[in-house]
Amino acid sequence: MNALPEPSTSPEPALRGPVLDRARIRAITIDLDDTLWPIAPTIERAEKALRDWLADHAPQAVLWCEDAARQQELRRQVRVNRPDLAHDLGAQRREAIRLALLHAGEDPALDQAAFEVFYDMRQRVDLYDDALPALQFLSDRFPVVALSNGNADVDRVGIGRFFSAAISMRSAGIGKPHAPIFHAAADLAGVAVGDVLHVGDDAHLDGVGGLEAGMQVAWVNRPGGVWTPEPHVPHITVSNLTQLCTILAQD
Repeated sequence: MNALPEPSTSPEPALRGPVLDRARIRAITIDLDDTLWPIAPTIERAEKALRDWLADHAPQAVLWCEDAARQQELRRQVRVNRPDLAHDLGAQRREAIRLALLHAGEDPALDQAAFEVFYDMRQRVDLYDDALPALQFLSDRFPVVALSNGNADVDRVGIGRFFSAAISMRSAGIGKPHAPIFHAAADLAGVAVGDVLHVGDDAHLDGVGGLEAGMQVAWVNRPGGVWTPEPHVPHITVSNLTQLCTILAQD
């Protein structure tokens, strides 16, 4: 097994509420965006790549989309008119691109090529420094399942080797915080839901969702925020993944 990541110099994690039962953990489910990498700069780069591509292939669409109110209206139209896409963020974005092309008088058939530009860049993430050592540590000890509402592809990101499976809102047909996606992830790991530790950054989607589904939960609170969704309380709160690995390695 690989060595534990170097100990963090951050303050000790706060242990709150129910006590983490390390002996029960037989599998890990882990969120992706803002847990393994920051999502905001990733999306910013992907949107810039999309704009640059459209500037070359459908320039009127770029001009049309300069109005922020129009973009908001497009997103509203997609939500209202395409409820069948509610659990597929990629398909929602592709449909918004198609509508923008159409409204701008450009060829709407360019939507797939334009979306692929965005989607390719969306997979080019900047992992947090603790992500790879932690994934190696966890995958050496447990089956690890990626559990995300987003549309990152762990293989295209380059971390697929650490995962025994991956499930998303699109593939499950339902997203966090709803229990069925957590239960499906436990099934993919081959264990009972109560034997899973879910790791994620979002207090509601990951924290409340995992707890109500019957999992133990580790809240990765990188910004140092305050847990608010009482009476739900995570089994453990850490400021980074190195702290989590240190706790799981304890005898």
